[in-house]
Amino acid sequence: MPYDSPPDLAGLSLAEIAEAVAARRLPPVDTWQPEATADSGMEIRADGRWFHDGSEITRPAMVRAFSSLLRRDDDAENGGFWLVLPYQKQSIAVEDAPFVAVDVKLDSADGVPVLVFRLNTDEFVTAGPDHPVIARGDADTPALYVLVRGGLEARLDRSTYAQLAEIAIARDADALAVESGGAVFPLIPAAKTDPA
Repeated sequence: MPYDSPPDLAGLSLAEIAEAVAARRLPPVDTWQPEATADSGMEIRADGRWFHDGSEITRPAMVRAFSSLLRRDDDAENGGFWLVLPYQKQSIAVEDAPFVAVDVKLDSADGVPVLVFRLNTDEFVTAGPDHPVIARGDADTPALYVLVRGGLEARLDRSTYAQLAEIAIARDADALAVESGGAVFPLIPAAKTDPA
């Protein structure tokens, strides 16, 4: 079955994005509790590329299918990243975040700003209280993420980071924060305090 990627994010309305999200119907991996475990031999690199036994998986439809089986548990093994099936869960190595946000669109719903991110798996995530934008690192080298689902995050690629920075500057150049779904997210990581 051929895979057709959705149209360009800029050309979609919020209603069309919501329809695409609803049509995705992810498997209920959070409800599956298999006892059998194994190593998948897979890894997701920081740039979003997927590998199996050292060979890159180049078919977008396969990456999209595997990504729908991802779950993050609170265990320490492999950072808690798993590919989950009803009968078995397989560990997967993740270098940074399992997803990469490759585009962002600013829209509004009833006058409230809404940020929608497109992921490298062609999924859409609408930032808000349930899907916050998270700033990590430090003021000199910040890294921005958006929560996708169940502890799984997407790191913003350089282009998306720049787009978000432009949105923040247009909003308030001094605050460097963005607003979405009624929540405000700073783009500069909070300063760490010295415990001494």
